[in-house]
Amino acid sequence: MRQAGVNIGITAYDPLMEDDILPLLHSFFPDGEAQSDLDIRVTEENGTVRAVTSFGSAVKNEIVPFKPEEGTDEGVIRRELRKEVARVVYLQISCLTGKILPWGMLTGVRPTKLVLERLENGLGMHASYLMDRFCVTKEKAALAVRVAHKEYTLINDLDYKHGFSLYVGIPFCASICNYCTFGSHPLHIFGHYVEPYLDALEKEIRETARFMKKRLDCIYIGGGTPTILSPDQIKRLISLIRENFDTDTAKEFSFEAGRPDSITKEKLKAMREGGVTRISINPQSMVERTLRTIGRAHTPAQITEAFMAARECGFDNINADLIAGLSGETPEDFRYTLSQIEKLSPESLTVHTLAHKRAARLTTSPEMYEGLEAHGVPEMVGMGADWAKEHGMEPYYLYRQKNMTESLENIGYSIPGKECLYNILIMEEKQTILALGAGASSKFVRDCRERFERVENVKSVKDYVERIDDMIERKRSYIAENNIEV
Repeated sequence: MRQAGVNIGITAYDPLMEDDILPLLHSFFPDGEAQSDLDIRVTEENGTVRAVTSFGSAVKNEIVPFKPEEGTDEGVIRRELRKEVARVVYLQISCLTGKILPWGMLTGVRPTKLVLERLENGLGMHASYLMDRFCVTKEKAALAVRVAHKEYTLINDLDYKHGFSLYVGIPFCASICNYCTFGSHPLHIFGHYVEPYLDALEKEIRETARFMKKRLDCIYIGGGTPTILSPDQIKRLISLIRENFDTDTAKEFSFEAGRPDSITKEKLKAMREGGVTRISINPQSMVERTLRTIGRAHTPAQITEAFMAARECGFDNINADLIAGLSGETPEDFRYTLSQIEKLSPESLTVHTLAHKRAARLTTSPEMYEGLEAHGVPEMVGMGADWAKEHGMEPYYLYRQKNMTESLENIGYSIPGKECLYNILIMEEKQTILALGAGASSKFVRDCRERFERVENVKSVKDYVERIDDMIERKRSYIAENNIEV
């Protein structure tokens, strides 16, 4: 038996079925502990598959209703059977516990991808498909369909098949927030690596640009906190990109401005003069108590100042990131944050649901945040949706992560015409993404866009600087060996 928690076990005749069921259990029981002993057993005898789930003294026992069409490939049969087993187990656990997950048995990052594929194949009944096949709630199924339709329109107008997007990572931050596990290096420890890092990044930019021949559609500079760089360093980075790639074809140039305490008018001018068209200033919360708790040094007033400075520099496409479920927050706190964001008039709003990541301080040092658990997170997410609608914004991209509070989602809203195309392309995996910098993960689309493969850079800044030739060669050799069209 495979232990999935303190008192939760899975046994299946096919080990891959255990892998399919495990994420479901994490969604039902995020702390790894059920209120009573939970035992799941999947057996096969004479071609009949049976799933038995016991929870305390209650038992659900069902034959898995699976009949593949004659002549179906064995690999396809196995994958579909695994899905059906997971569906039956989901229904059993839901019945025994009385708990319904908003996204049903879907545990992957990209629920809208299912609808997007159906749109591309000319199929209909998308909401019913999600509800019947994957047990998604009516509300979330409708949301997924709405987002997928928006994505479909935007990326097809782009003609994404004949282009690629560029991501450049700056993995430094002033400090690390309590929920974060991104490849960020605190500046007070790694500050002496910034210039050597930019030197290595310059080499990776120059060398990889040589073998990228497709049209460049989107540029995204992320982190970390890219605005940790000085104005001159920002100018240098943007110039390197423009000198080595044909940026005239790019539909957008996004820069993750991030934390307002790292933003100055000089840096914003450097971005604007370099052709950046979209920035993201990320308050996360406008409640000062919350900012102190999560480990941010800036104040709500600095957020306002950063927005005003960006407007003065001519930016007319600014995104604001918020997180529902931050330590100690209530729905009233979130409502207050939205009331303050309203004064800033961002063109887009991204509402993240807090994800409890294994390596984050919030998870590794829970004693520091005892009694500060957020309550009413679904209500907060609903407030964000209502606010966006009231301000003329439409949902345009959506994704999920492991161990999200209440098994919810992250969702981006935008007024029409101000969407971030890169966000859609990276999530829906329709286009090659060339990713440069420490911790960056390039995605190369293969087999007529039926699948993609990752080529990753090392996460450590020190290793990246010392092994930059290896990072470049990884991409070069992968492209050559697999005859990838780039």
